[in-house]
Amino acid sequence: MPVREPPLKGPWTVWTIALVIMAGYAVQRLTGADEAVDAFAFTPAQLGHGRLFTTVTALFLHGSWSHAGMNAVGALAFGAPAARYFGLGLRGAAGFFLLYITCGIMSCLGYAAAHLHDTAPLVGASGAVSGLLGASTRLLERRGSISPLATRTVVASTFAWIVINAMMGLLHYAPGLGQANVAWEAHIAGYFAGLLLVPVFAALFRETPPPEPDEDDEPSIQRLD
Repeated sequence: MPVREPPLKGPWTVWTIALVIMAGYAVQRLTGADEAVDAFAFTPAQLGHGRLFTTVTALFLHGSWSHAGMNAVGALAFGAPAARYFGLGLRGAAGFFLLYITCGIMSCLGYAAAHLHDTAPLVGASGAVSGLLGASTRLLERRGSISPLATRTVVASTFAWIVINAMMGLLHYAPGLGQANVAWEAHIAGYFAGLLLVPVFAALFRETPPPEPDEDDEPSIQRLD
């Protein structure tokens, strides 16, 4: 019988992301939060001015310790199924991290599509973390394989994620942000990126899992006289 991991105990790859989120904000505070946001936050209105790199750098910036903490906990909670599916060796970890970054980039671009001329800076890893949720959603029904998009779990989870984020957008409230503006469109864009891209990245990077022992087979015992 498989043993389930306790909450927030996951593979080293998700812990790495969580630690990078917290360490990134620590560096941001030590070096000057305002200067870091001005230099590396993502701003949709500046997307066409040679600042495409901010779709990545914005993932490592946050608005507060609680903002960073919520995203770190989200990575631990949502990323474990995808991390285990990719494998914990060098190749699998590289694919998992690249998927995380790609989902973050797509979340920024999705937000820009909805706010093309917005000059307000966007910071936070929540779009990339939402991508991990999307990827893991397709791994919940079938052990060791990716579920089709039309399964009950995928459809229900996707609908719930859209509704939750739309409500946060309407109420201008999210845990860890208080009454700050919530980039809910980025969350949804990142989620769909993970949902759709996980089979592509898995085909490129997933490590071959070891064969599982047959539960019906009992170990043979030899008696030595």
